[in-house]
Amino acid sequence: MRKIFADLHLRLNWRGQNAALTMITKAVALGYHLIAVPFPPETPENEIEQLRAICSKAKIDFASRVDLRPKTSNDLLRALRRCRRKFEIVAVSCENKQVARQAAKDRRVDLLNFSSPDFRKRFFDDAEAELASNSLAALEIDVRPLLVLEGASRIRLLSNLRREVALAMEFHVPIVVSSGVSEEKLLRKPREMAALMFLLGLDESAALKAVAGSPVAIVKRNREKLSHRYVAEGIRIIREGDDC
Repeated sequence: MRKIFADLHLRLNWRGQNAALTMITKAVALGYHLIAVPFPPETPENEIEQLRAICSKAKIDFASRVDLRPKTSNDLLRALRRCRRKFEIVAVSCENKQVARQAAKDRRVDLLNFSSPDFRKRFFDDAEAELASNSLAALEIDVRPLLVLEGASRIRLLSNLRREVALAMEFHVPIVVSSGVSEEKLLRKPREMAALMFLLGLDESAALKAVAGSPVAIVKRNREKLSHRYVAEGIRIIREGDDC
């Protein structure tokens, strides 16, 4: 069966149509079938739809995404109430332990992102993994730092990521590999992204799932929930009308 490859964190300039089209065209050429682009929470719906139309013309599926960077758990809860029904993907940048714990246990969160290369600011530990295993959150790994960091910084990041990936596998937390790039030159083919995951201890099957199965499943699940036919988990409206 043909794999559907996805990059859920393509940080393109969505207000510059020419620049956006260049990045989107490159993604198509590299073999991606689905991309997600992060928008600020307050972005008008029409601007999101403009980028969706550009992607449609380029023959690639598009999902809207918001990256939340709350300072406290209460900030996160308020942001989730505002944004969950507006975006197809909700990611949380976990910059302190309080936010990380709340994000891991909240079923409205899709992706947990730990962007700091400093191990003291990466909070994906046993407790975090256990909370995420009971919700719908996946651990997102951005490839960009692995491409731009050098020397000791890259070695420390690889060590941290290997530990986090091992925890995610132990607690059955889905892993999503994204690019996190904003420059065309840093884009890589999906299978090259998967190959980098061998450095973190994933085998071929798990690595390919991180760039295909897991990200696609998140988008599919959320599109079902955002549909007007969705009522609750396991309940859908099949038909409406007086004769039902």
